[in-house]
Amino acid sequence: MTSYVTENPSTGVVEKEFPTISDDQIESILARSAAAYKSWKNTSVDERVAMLRATAAAYRDRADELAGVIAREMGKPIPQGKGELALTAMIYDWYADNGPALLETEQLDPQGSAESVVTRDPVGSLLGIMPWNFPYYQVARFAAPNLLLGNVIILKHAPICAASSALMEEIAHAAGVPTDAYINIYASNEQIAEMIADRRIQGVSLTGSSRAGSAVAEVAARNLKKSVLELGGSDAFILLDSDDAGAAAAGAAAMRTMNCGQACNSPKRFIVHESLYDDFVSGLVSAIDGLTVGDPTEKGTKLGPLSSVAARDRVVEQVDEAVAQGATLHTGGTALDRPGAFMSPAVITGVTAEMALYREEIFGPVAVVYPVAGDDEAVELANDVDYGLSGSVWSSDIERAKSLADRLDVGMAFVNEHGTTLPGLPFGGVKQSGYGRELGQWGLGEFANLRLRRVAK
Repeated sequence: MTSYVTENPSTGVVEKEFPTISDDQIESILARSAAAYKSWKNTSVDERVAMLRATAAAYRDRADELAGVIAREMGKPIPQGKGELALTAMIYDWYADNGPALLETEQLDPQGSAESVVTRDPVGSLLGIMPWNFPYYQVARFAAPNLLLGNVIILKHAPICAASSALMEEIAHAAGVPTDAYINIYASNEQIAEMIADRRIQGVSLTGSSRAGSAVAEVAARNLKKSVLELGGSDAFILLDSDDAGAAAAGAAAMRTMNCGQACNSPKRFIVHESLYDDFVSGLVSAIDGLTVGDPTEKGTKLGPLSSVAARDRVVEQVDEAVAQGATLHTGGTALDRPGAFMSPAVITGVTAEMALYREEIFGPVAVVYPVAGDDEAVELANDVDYGLSGSVWSSDIERAKSLADRLDVGMAFVNEHGTTLPGLPFGGVKQSGYGRELGQWGLGEFANLRLRRVAK
């Protein structure tokens, strides 16, 4: 039975099933991709830029349709889906506007030669393994820079995103990408491992869990393939001072529950100065309780379902385990008695280092709050996890906040904002949050051959 299924998380109803590829199709897919690379790498940069602009326009023009698809696939409220699509279009446009200059030949100090230059060249067929939580945006981060560079793509999306991944392939082809330069596949994990090992695949990019990243990295390393991994996170949100802790808490609640809390760079651990702690917790509970939970296609819904019943049950299990170990549950944390994958958003305090939740990523609408006495304690607590994606510091004293932000063991540190992602900013983490960077000039370098050409005098 196929594992690629659209099961609407709002209703629990299976709407469509998609067949996976057969084992004997793998060779054809790899051969087609390799052949397409030979021609795509020789197209002009102007042609590739035109493709990026047409792709961006399609995401804007079809925003209503595309947002509706992911609402049914993974439960994202329509306004949030449209926000994702706007960002997706921005990424394609950013590379169209800025990419050509980044691809220009770089003149080096000749160092005794007549000429020493570096070019940024494509490497071949790449395999992208994408997650369900931001179906369009995650693909754009991988596809836009690499198609511009001249690489070709085989795209394996999450099993619940079969419909949206097919639409992305359709948009790419309509925008001018040759059929075999962007191939969408529905494949098993075993088939993906076989493809990574094949000599025609030159690199693999995965966004997903640490467990999936470890499995992909192992196969890639064994076969000397470069990998880029954007994995989980347990981001700290550090509140040092505030004139209005309740207002700060309301903003924190909105950040934590966006996309039903299913974002790797969502603030998950709220580290609050003890003088603000009680007011912050009270304000957070009030804001969380005021969210409208419901069908993501209905106007006014702020919190849709989680991506699946299994995902919902895992989050509820984590909450229950923390409470059993002595944590305090202030609100929510239970499955709702209705069809689909809904749960009530939760606020937890009293989590200690001995509890499982202290070190786990919780991928759902659950905020964990910790009091601290000062800056050093806040930094120690923030860094005392295996993840290192991003973190934020909030204070009216900018220099104090910057100093503390510079002590966070993360790939992205923010002051008075959290999780900002823009096309020209690098995105990625350290520790168990993965390695490599996407977006901006960095996204054009991960799968590029930085090729030296030197001419003797």
